[in-house]
Amino acid sequence: MTNKEKDMSNSAATGKGATSEPNHGAHYAASDKSTQQIRAHMDVIASCGTKIGVVDGVEGNAIKLTKNDSPDGSHHFISTKWVDHVDEHVHLNKNSKDAKHDWKADAASCECA
Repeated sequence: MTNKEKDMSNSAATGKGATSEPNHGAHYAASDKSTQQIRAHMDVIASCGTKIGVVDGVEGNAIKLTKNDSPDGSHHFISTKWVDHVDEHVHLNKNSKDAKHDWKADAASCECA
């Protein structure tokens, strides 16, 4: 095992240190603090790397996606619980298929509202 692999293994166990991800500026783990970093017009990226939408806003504990980027021309809402981390994009802990299956038509229907 190389030193880099050891560092990455140790960081995975402790949550500190080296990471295999490139540093693209601020990176926040999912938390109330990270969801406060969510802003309109941020791309929403599923865990598989697919863009599933663009943030229109945050309503309570739901992220409202723009209808312009929606396949059916409607707003969709996703839970902030699905957020893995926030940097220049909102990254989800769900793949695109599951996210699109589970998104809701309004914040009140969202599991988190």
